[in-house]
Amino acid sequence: MIEALSAVIRSCREKGVCLAFSGGVDSALLLALCVKEKVPVTAVTFQTVLHPKCDLENAKAVATKLGADHLILELDEFSLPEILSNPPDRCYYCKKFLFERLTESAKQLGRGIVMDGTNADDLKEYRPGLRALRELSVLSPLAECGISKSQVRQMAAELGLETASRPSAPCLATRLPYGTKISKELLQKIESGEEFLKGLGFPVVRLRVHPAADGGVARIEVPTDRLEDLLTCRETIVAYLKELGFAQVTIDLAGFRSGSYDKILKRKL
Repeated sequence: MIEALSAVIRSCREKGVCLAFSGGVDSALLLALCVKEKVPVTAVTFQTVLHPKCDLENAKAVATKLGADHLILELDEFSLPEILSNPPDRCYYCKKFLFERLTESAKQLGRGIVMDGTNADDLKEYRPGLRALRELSVLSPLAECGISKSQVRQMAAELGLETASRPSAPCLATRLPYGTKISKELLQKIESGEEFLKGLGFPVVRLRVHPAADGGVARIEVPTDRLEDLLTCRETIVAYLKELGFAQVTIDLAGFRSGSYDKILKRKL
């Protein structure tokens, strides 16, 4: 399977690649293969209010280690009302906004192909942003080759990439119910809360928020085998999250689920 993926990467040598690079395992695998296959590539990381700040530092470190050209694009999604209102298709507007800018950068850099790390598993989930990628003719080699997330991690491990076991880090807006107005202040609270929980030893965690006038509810998701560990830190966690301004702090007994608000949406559709 890695040979099929490498063949797709090699086919990009003549035109060159502008890769949407978060520093996560998917885009890191693609960047590593571009470097290995001697494909002219520029890794481009979006610096935005919707993405955790730690992602940028991680992306810088990974790109440097791989010896790849790295460009940072500072963009403000808050300029789009369609994103601020957080509709069910928010991801479409966000992806289109980001990848239109990436396409412009690719032209300026003389790179003929815009690439991203969408994998085969993403095609099975609620991903309205995929429509934007199709409209802009973005190449997604992992999805094209039918490569799943677990296979991506396996290949990354075989190549010795430190990102092989790095947890996924989707945009911070996914912590809010659809229809909830997004604000920078609320996103900062969510990011601070998650960083605090990670510092307590919970690398896989989501702080889902149900906003309200009194500060709302902070709902913590961790893998089910870590629920008891979470309870041992109960007082510390409650104190910190209430200091951030949340009125109530709860633990989701169903445990961590990627895109849990998407699953609620699909049940309504």
